[in-house]
Amino acid sequence: MAVGQSAAHAAGILNLMRGVSYPAYTPWFQLHIGEPGANGTANQSSVTTRKSPVFAAPNSGVMAAPAISWSDWAGANEVITHVSVWDAETGGNFKQSAALDPQKTVESSDQLNITPSMTPGPIATSS
Repeated sequence: MAVGQSAAHAAGILNLMRGVSYPAYTPWFQLHIGEPGANGTANQSSVTTRKSPVFAAPNSGVMAAPAISWSDWAGANEVITHVSVWDAETGGNFKQSAALDPQKTVESSDQLNITPSMTPGPIATSS
């Protein structure tokens, strides 16, 4: 699979169910013009600044944040197709990636806004 959780991140989450701690982290989003790959480093956008959303507390299995923005494509037009999530503003550890839907073509004077939301999967409900 070209997008999803890194193997280390998946192991950390699974280990929580064994009583093994997994450190909390602040997520930092990176833009990509193609699939980020298993290490999250492939196909980076020309705008390499990572942005950190400010998530609200989870509600009904969803955690959302206000929009985060990027600009300054320095004359290059790109199609932003994916984001990767890291645990640091620079360097750090790749955590996961996802495809954007829809993809966004950006031009030199554009600003790209992404409103992130995260969910672990379906939430069981009573019938």
